[in-house]
Amino acid sequence: MPTKKLCIFNWSGGKDSTLALHYALQDPTIEIKYLITTVTEKYNRISMHGVRESLLIAQAKSIGIPLYQIRLGEMPDMNSYDEVMEQHLSRFKKEGITHSIFGDIFLEDLRTYRERKLAEVGLKAIFPLWKLDTMQLISEFLNLNYKTIIVCTQQNLEVFCGQIITSDLIASLPPDIDPCGENGEFHTFAFEGPIFKENIPFELGEKVFRTYNQPRDVDESSGNDNTEISLIGFWYIDLIN
Repeated sequence: MPTKKLCIFNWSGGKDSTLALHYALQDPTIEIKYLITTVTEKYNRISMHGVRESLLIAQAKSIGIPLYQIRLGEMPDMNSYDEVMEQHLSRFKKEGITHSIFGDIFLEDLRTYRERKLAEVGLKAIFPLWKLDTMQLISEFLNLNYKTIIVCTQQNLEVFCGQIITSDLIASLPPDIDPCGENGEFHTFAFEGPIFKENIPFELGEKVFRTYNQPRDVDESSGNDNTEISLIGFWYIDLIN
C-alpha cells in the first residue's frame, strides 16, 4: 500500500468545505489529521462567517476529526495574518503533515496565494472542488442530502440571510450571484448530511448589519496615496445552540 498523504483540512463550517471534505474522505490516498479553522478571538466566532465557536466545536465532534483553532485578532492586516499562519503551518510540517486541503472552486489569485504560502514551509495544496461547475456542485450537495443555512451575505442580499439553501432558493438568486457564493456573496453553516454522525441543532438569533474598512486601489496618477479606505457591509444571522 502506498503511503497516505498526511493532511490538514481548512474547515470554514460551510457548504463548500463540507463537500470538499466529503470528497477527501473518499480518497484512499488521503488521511486528515485536523480540521483547521480561524476564529476571531474577541468574539469567539468563525472568521468571516460569524458562526459561534460552540457550533464549530459541535461540527467537528459530529464529523469525528480533531479541531485545531487558529485564534486571530479582529481584522488583522495581511502581514500579521501571514505571520500567524506561517507559525502554525511550520508546526504542522514538523508533525509530518505534507498537504493542506481547501474548498476553493475557481478563484485563481486565492489559489496562487495559498500555494505560495504553503510552499514557503514545504507543504502542498489539494483542491477537491477545483474548476468544477458551481451549479452542479450545489445540486450535488443537495442531492447528497446535506443541509446548510446562509449565515452571512453581502449588503444587497439581506433577504437570503438566515435561509436554508434549497433548489428553489438557488433558482431565485440574482443572475450575477454565483450559486455557491464563490465570489464572497454569501457564507453558510452546514448542519446535516453524510459526513455528520449527528445533526447540529441550532435556533435563529438576531440579524445584524456590520460594516468593515476595505482598502482599495487608487490611480497613482492622481498624486494621492495608492490606497484609500472604503466601507463594505455584510448581514449576519446569529445561530444559537
